[in-house]
Amino acid sequence: MIPRPLFLISAILTMTACQQPPDVTAVDQKPVNIETMTFFVTSVGIGDGADLGGLAGADAHCDSLAGTAGSRGKTWRAYLSTSGPAGEAARDRIGRGPWTNARQTVVATSLENLLSDANALSKANSISESGAIINGRGDRPNRHDILTGTGMDGRLAKGDGDVTCGNWTSSDSGRAMLGHHDRVGGGQNPTHWSSAHLSRGCSQAALRRSGGDGLFYCFAID
Repeated sequence: MIPRPLFLISAILTMTACQQPPDVTAVDQKPVNIETMTFFVTSVGIGDGADLGGLAGADAHCDSLAGTAGSRGKTWRAYLSTSGPAGEAARDRIGRGPWTNARQTVVATSLENLLSDANALSKANSISESGAIINGRGDRPNRHDILTGTGMDGRLAKGDGDVTCGNWTSSDSGRAMLGHHDRVGGGQNPTHWSSAHLSRGCSQAALRRSGGDGLFYCFAID
């Protein structure tokens, strides 16, 4: 028979545990299925801040990470906008959807759904190419700032000066528009996945100071 003081302590601890919010990393998710994956957040950046080698370098990084994870036969595009006469809008680069993460969750049914408040992007769903949770606000280190250069409408973000770190070729001058993959934080639009606030700079150190790591979104167009 459990002594009364120990019984009371055990009961209190049990009640306290039940009142704690669930750990997002412990959420019951479907098994990883790389074959059906058409969306992920890069587990690592290229390593030179926002210098991604332009759109071509960013797309190649998406393809490399997806291939290493086991994805085959898909064409991957980074969700990044660029400026200038030959500029591209992120929304025009990624196909029409639907898009599914590595754990078989549909994060958006169409481009229109992706750009609406009804998408399923969140810390639990905006995961890496291997199905791992990406650190968000409150984690150490925080890695929730995602490079996009893109406004809430999927087009080049509006702003004074550079918002794409020299069209993703600079790790020095300029700034980049960032989204929050966990949908929390600071900035003008703290809960937005693609357009929360501008970075402090384009270097790896500058990106890390505001809670990022040079990560970006990848979508399969086929």
